[in-house]
Amino acid sequence: MTQLVECVPNFSEGRDKRIIEAIADAVRQTADVKLLDVDPGADTNRTVYTFVGTPGGAAEAAYQAARKAYELIDMSKHKGAHPRMGAMDVCPFVPVCGVTMEDCVAIAKRVGKRLGEELEVPVYLYEFAATSPERQSLAEIRAGEYEALEAKLADPRWKPDFGPAKLKPKWGASVVGAREFLIAYNVNLNTRDKKLAHEIALSIREGGRAKRDEKGNLVKDEKGRTVKLPGKHQAVRAIGWYIDSYRQAQVSINLINYKTTPLHVVFDSVCEEASKLGLRVTGSELVGLIPLKPMLDAGRHYLRRQGKSAGAPESELVETAVRSLSLDQLGPFEPSKKIIEYNFEKARPLISLSAKGFADEVSTESPAPGGGSVAALAGSLAAALAAMVANLTVGKKGYEKVFDEMSAISEKAQEVKDRLLRAVDDDTEAFNDLMAAMRLPKATDEQKAAREAAMEEGYKKAAAVPLETASACLEALKLSFEVSEKGNSNSASDAGVAALMARAGVEGAALNVLINLPSIRDAKFREEHTRKAEEISARAMELCARTQESVRKAIAGM
Repeated sequence: MTQLVECVPNFSEGRDKRIIEAIADAVRQTADVKLLDVDPGADTNRTVYTFVGTPGGAAEAAYQAARKAYELIDMSKHKGAHPRMGAMDVCPFVPVCGVTMEDCVAIAKRVGKRLGEELEVPVYLYEFAATSPERQSLAEIRAGEYEALEAKLADPRWKPDFGPAKLKPKWGASVVGAREFLIAYNVNLNTRDKKLAHEIALSIREGGRAKRDEKGNLVKDEKGRTVKLPGKHQAVRAIGWYIDSYRQAQVSINLINYKTTPLHVVFDSVCEEASKLGLRVTGSELVGLIPLKPMLDAGRHYLRRQGKSAGAPESELVETAVRSLSLDQLGPFEPSKKIIEYNFEKARPLISLSAKGFADEVSTESPAPGGGSVAALAGSLAAALAAMVANLTVGKKGYEKVFDEMSAISEKAQEVKDRLLRAVDDDTEAFNDLMAAMRLPKATDEQKAAREAAMEEGYKKAAAVPLETASACLEALKLSFEVSEKGNSNSASDAGVAALMARAGVEGAALNVLINLPSIRDAKFREEHTRKAEEISARAMELCARTQESVRKAIAGM
């Protein structure tokens, strides 16, 4: 899986275009990172940068941006409406895909340490990276802002996590941490009344509303504080406002943890509350980008509400989410631009071909694509057939007891199918990498050693990739067996074909493992991969036979 981290550093400069662009260029010039947005504010005198990249790329880009800010920003002269304490005021790292929160905490600590050591500036860690409970809140760390920083640094309780406990007037101090992905999301209403939109916001947001008595007066507790009635959803912040350019009111939402409260749950909740007020939701919009997962979750949710299997192809799940949430009401919703992972998809030339085009490419004198890619394609078709049988079972009379199980199988089969489709290109890419290693110069002893090392790695990759393919094909075979046992009997033959294709994928991939092993010097690697390939092959033979038996029984009983 692709590993992607979002970073959203805030810099205390929102007016000088030269400085703003110089920091942006520092990000753009970093490898394995894509700058997605630069949002300057003149009144706040603050610019928010959003970029996404590999863990290493995101960490490097954050440091390089800070280093450029260190050269150009002078906090001793800074004035702005937004709370701030440093040139790079706050720098959160956010898991997007293929990484955990713990990974982002490690990145935050690594970047904070580097800032403290190389730039010699005070750095505090916050949220999930915080070293103590009182440092989890950004507001607590930043209390008093830049003007109170010198006194804070002199207090032993506020010793920085990295860097000197001494004010550097030009810089101030930075706060680096890790947090969940924040989705900025607006739901549109068929009204211009801001108060009605805000009434909905009060009902759905975690903070809720102030409690009032029968006369409408605010209720206070024994300490004189206003009593709050909590709203419906955790990790949701919301307000109502009116957008003149749209000529309609919106419920403006910050979803600060979509894993706690999913996007579709918030949308449905707004629809429910709007209906109580005689309003209708006309659509919604995403501000900025969104990870793929909440879109897939929404697609599955709305398919289930229609009584259908949630095991649809990824593209259909995204389309279902877009239409169900009416994300295209105010303008086209382009998944390739709005979904973060899609901005980082690498080219997949083979699976982009037509079936005829792929077959023609295989048939040429070029050794790749070859058996490994064909094995992966066979496995992907097996998984696709397993998903089809499962989907043809959900909603069919007589199979009610297995609807949930078949829907889950279909979801799993779609995931296996996509893995194997990626392996079609991965196998050919591994072969091409090996050929590139073979073409390395070998005129000197040093060159020979480098070439041999590259070839060893090339052969290992050429064996490891098909082993992963064989393993995924075995998963497809297991799913084929499950649908042959419990799926729609009218599709039993499809389950049988799925099993045969999956076994072909296993055997073909295993052969591609074995043919590369004799060229590898690492004996332990050879033994391990031989054993695994043989175990997978034996398991596939047994499971395929059981599936065929199950299929023939189903056909005989029709």
